[in-house]
Amino acid sequence: MPLSGEAIRVMNLVDDVATTMRRILSLIPLLAPDERKRVSDYLKVSEPGAEQVLAALANPNPK
Repeated sequence: MPLSGEAIRVMNLVDDVATTMRRILSLIPLLAPDERKRVSDYLKVSEPGAEQVLAALANPNPK
């Protein structure tokens, strides 16, 4: 079954997020321990998180 244009756009967004995460990983060694903790805390409370997106994708009846 071919993908819709919308599904392809969403997959491109996933690629963009993965690129951003790779950039974050490359910068982590430059951060001081207290900065790592602050960034970690900031990431933990960001909304929506990857887990929420995965749960929505698994939901057969999305909103």
